Amino acid sequence: MIPLAIENSDRYVGGAYLVFLLLLLIYVAIMAVKLQRIQRDLGSIADLAERPSGRGERDVGQLRGREQEIQAVRQGDRG
Repeated sequence: MIPLAIENSDRYVGGAYLVFLLLLLIYVAIMAVKLQRIQRDLGSIADLAERPSGRGERDVGQLRGREQEIQAVRQGDRG
């Protein structure tokens, strides 16, 4: 005679595998959605990076001027 617990355990093992497979599929679906969103965001960032700003070298000059202002303020605080 096979005990009742052993007979019913096959059903529980099958159910556990089914739940595990379902959770795995949900995880893969969530990762696929996130990957699509990241790829779309990277594409838009790449488009922005390739687009000419129209300002050219003035941006660099403005940054250098701003750096000099910051250094002047720092030196004023020290002195």
